[in-house]
Amino acid sequence: MAQTSVCDFFAVKKPQTEVCATKIMSDTKVLRLVKKGSGELPEGAFTAKAVAKAEPKPAVAPILKAAPAPKPARRRGKAKPQQQPQVSPEEMLKMFRTMYMSRKLDDKEIQMKGQNRIFFQISGAGHEAILTAAGMCLKPGYDWFYPYYRDRALCLQLGMTPLEMLLESVGAEADPNSHGRQMPSHWGHKKLNIVSQSSPTGTQLLQAVGAAEATYRIKLVKELKKQIKSFHHDEVVYVSLGDGTSSEGEFWEALNTACNLRLPVVFLLEDNGYAISVPVEVQTAGGDISKLISGFPNLYRQRCDGTDAIESLLVMRRAVENCRRNRGPSFVHAKVIRPYSHSLSDDEKLYRADEERASDAERDPVKRFGARLIDEKVIDQDGLQQIKDEIDRQINEAADAALASPQPAPETAMLYVYSPDVDPTSAEFDTEDRVELSGNPGTMVDLINRCLHIEMKRDPRIVVFGEDVADCSREQSLDKVKGKGGVFKVTANLQREFGSSRVFNSPLAEANIVGRAIGMATRGLKPVVEIQFFDYIWPAFHQIRNELALMRWRSGNDFSSPCVIRVPVGGYLKGGAIYHSQSGVSLFTQIPGLRVVYPSNALDANGLLRTSIRCDDPVIFLEHKHLYRQAYNKSPYPGDDFMIPFAKAKRVREGSDLSIITYGALVQRSVVAAKEAEKQGVSVEIVDLRTVSPYDWEAIAESVKKTSRVIVAHEDSLSWGFGAEIAARISDELFEYLDAPVRRVAALDTFVAYAPQLEDVILPQSADVLKAITELHSY
Repeated sequence: MAQTSVCDFFAVKKPQTEVCATKIMSDTKVLRLVKKGSGELPEGAFTAKAVAKAEPKPAVAPILKAAPAPKPARRRGKAKPQQQPQVSPEEMLKMFRTMYMSRKLDDKEIQMKGQNRIFFQISGAGHEAILTAAGMCLKPGYDWFYPYYRDRALCLQLGMTPLEMLLESVGAEADPNSHGRQMPSHWGHKKLNIVSQSSPTGTQLLQAVGAAEATYRIKLVKELKKQIKSFHHDEVVYVSLGDGTSSEGEFWEALNTACNLRLPVVFLLEDNGYAISVPVEVQTAGGDISKLISGFPNLYRQRCDGTDAIESLLVMRRAVENCRRNRGPSFVHAKVIRPYSHSLSDDEKLYRADEERASDAERDPVKRFGARLIDEKVIDQDGLQQIKDEIDRQINEAADAALASPQPAPETAMLYVYSPDVDPTSAEFDTEDRVELSGNPGTMVDLINRCLHIEMKRDPRIVVFGEDVADCSREQSLDKVKGKGGVFKVTANLQREFGSSRVFNSPLAEANIVGRAIGMATRGLKPVVEIQFFDYIWPAFHQIRNELALMRWRSGNDFSSPCVIRVPVGGYLKGGAIYHSQSGVSLFTQIPGLRVVYPSNALDANGLLRTSIRCDDPVIFLEHKHLYRQAYNKSPYPGDDFMIPFAKAKRVREGSDLSIITYGALVQRSVVAAKEAEKQGVSVEIVDLRTVSPYDWEAIAESVKKTSRVIVAHEDSLSWGFGAEIAARISDELFEYLDAPVRRVAALDTFVAYAPQLEDVILPQSADVLKAITELHSY
């Protein structure tokens, strides 16, 4: 196999003066610079000249009108030669310390895993140079960081200590990454602005974009600058990924939004050639992700040999500077190596030939940089060994201290599932008994819309976005059109009143909506976003289940993402069919950390939405489409501070013979059935849960003890649904009060059909509830 330099591999385009630069930028074995090869990206794309001026201002939607892109720099007659990075001997030694410490921490963890003292290990070996360089260019506690599990050297350079890393390895309570709740190398540090990271690859990308978008929105909304204490005008958001992660759809969604809004995000692709055992040519068409992203506008792209610390430093400085100057996102494609297996659960010898592994070993960044320090007389061999010995001692001492540090106490397991500071079930959120209704009755749409208007006036942190939620994205047309305001008009006129900085449309991408909302909420904004139909929430389920609901718990309350996801849900609309009638509520109620709200009428929708916005937890707010404009659930306006606490059910109808526990569209259907049953002499009590996570167990128990017979009715499928949980708990805890089996009324275990006759038989009707009442009463 012919020897090829790293720059041969990348076909890096550099000015001739840079090719002839001093030895500080070259290693004779691997950095022979060559002319541009075939298939190269557009000339100038990766040169210093490209960052010397902004790209032409793109045609953008008026949403960006309040924050025009910076003017391009004036053209110069001749590009100046790219200056070499000014790196002092002290800085070079500091870089080596970080790189060597990162590698030895990996080695120490591998040793501890072999001793069964820790339980998982995944290394950052081979990535140390580019990550140390990145850490030198960024500001801990000032910029924001969304690293991935290889980023040990970055975190060390930012200020995380070996002890803090080993505390995570042993699962100690004192671990600042997760307080014993996350696997090793899943970084998080509140003081350093390293946001808690999870195991799914790629989910961090949209959150990083959301965090950068918070910077963008804060600049547009004057009131926010005083409220968001962590804001800095030139702050940058760093996010990293492996080459395998570039296959995830969320990678492309993140690039799309970052480029469209010109956000200050530095994307670092650490390309070690493998996603576990799958090589890059299998992952990526053409084997080169940089070529695939070449069409993104406003994206400053560079490549580098990520095993060369000084070249990496030069590239990262340019990337960060591009973002600090508000020129848009930067993308760095760093070619690195992976000298160890993917993790200790993997054996790379099973799929990597010895020759390939040996070739990588020749480019080991730690060995190369150490040799460079000696060659350039920054330090001699003895001095370098002293540094190594000192770091080895530090790591051994840190390992002993970590092993002696206690693990979390068992009683802490339930801490921080929800906010410890704000309790939405408390009396603080209950103004229901002193409500004063006024004005003409409004529909559920009317009262939700009015709540949004009032809350956005009260709290400038609230931003509303989703598909079609704006009145008109092209602001020049606002005076000429009526305005969209959502497919159900729930967000009508919000953009007109609060502007495009706070109310705006998103791409047609549900994960994009929720991922960005998580990032914004982490930064202190209060996103109230809309998923247009419940049936299309599934692309966002990954973000909801693994990120949104878990952020607070997995970080030990260091980070949280309180936002509201409004979702039109349910059937009973003729023509809704399979993909506009779903009601998979139980898939969300079983997620710890998530609040799930489901009002059945306009008044409750107004009060519960206000509680959802003012609480400190993530909320799924389900709005039944069939109930949006029903005359029977209208209500006058309850006032600007009307709130209903979570887990407070409402007794819709008093009764003595039988109880129905229900919510959503089945409330009215149960009322209709109860009135028919009353004609037969059966007194039916109806309890509307209003919130399904948490739910009001005390109200359920009180009603069951009173009537001794109970039906659980809901629109979701019968089997494995929310009703099964309620029925099981009643049977378990209230068995002695029952005079009959617990009965369920629900949809058939199939999908909702388009034909009205089929829809009627699939979804539970009033007649089904009446039949259950009659049969259970006569038991």
